Amino acid sequence: MTAHSDPRMSRQITPGAAPFQVSFEFFPPKTDVMEERFWDSIGKLAPLHPRFVSVTYGAGGTTRERTLRMVSRIKSDTGVDAAAHLTCVGASRDEVDAVVRGYQAVGVNRIVALRGDPPEGTGQPFVAHPEGYQNAAELVAGIRRIGDFDISVSAYPEKHPQSPNWDAEIDNLERKLGAGASRAITQMFFDNDDYFRLLDRAEKAGITAPIVPGIQPIHSFKQISSFAARCGATIPNWVAQRFEGLDEDPETHALVASAVAAEQVLELVDQGITEFHFYTLNRANLVLALARLLGVRPS
Repeated sequence: MTAHSDPRMSRQITPGAAPFQVSFEFFPPKTDVMEERFWDSIGKLAPLHPRFVSVTYGAGGTTRERTLRMVSRIKSDTGVDAAAHLTCVGASRDEVDAVVRGYQAVGVNRIVALRGDPPEGTGQPFVAHPEGYQNAAELVAGIRRIGDFDISVSAYPEKHPQSPNWDAEIDNLERKLGAGASRAITQMFFDNDDYFRLLDRAEKAGITAPIVPGIQPIHSFKQISSFAARCGATIPNWVAQRFEGLDEDPETHALVASAVAAEQVLELVDQGITEFHFYTLNRANLVLALARLLGVRPS
């Protein structure tokens, strides 16, 4: 990670500036034990008053009912706005629209709209349902037709693995935002230069919507490495070297993970970034520490 100048310096934080805004991503738990940890983590993070808490949506809608149950309960039990993920995979437009109306009926008005990856994995070509939304831009437009939702979409600091080039990547981002999304949230990244290059490309294309950095604390280097390989995110050598030999040393691993995440977040702060989306993996501790570094505390 390196320092930057010119375009970002105008976004430097100044005394009296607006406080940092944070949001957190969770996934629907599959077991009773996992669900207990899920609600424990929600309970620890809700007092930070995040902009929203999002809950992911399995390939082909495999977690649809759990996602709906979780976002409904988060909003009713904690008062925190909850955003439900939604994809185009394996469903007709009518089926997807019915899910959107289900969210609307329980008062969930935030959606993270994604094309989604095929159940076979990110390396396989995406094949849309013959009667379904063909891409995320169509999905956003469909959601917008149903109601006045706050919609977030994805952005890729290292380019989506299936994008042929950066022009196509930025055109796709522009279409998603132009269809009615309020912001983009990036896939996890570990080199801030990749994120800043994405901002530069978006700015040159005339994109003005916020592109919020998605931060993934490395709770488990082995697990995050596997995630990164599947979604086309690069883990720099210097990051990998810091975790060498720590597989059987969880205490030191946790300390190193805290330091790596703190360096990344604080460098983004130095360049004027004030909004962050944290991928929690349903764990609160590292994210709580990062929020505290940002001065985000329970009221």
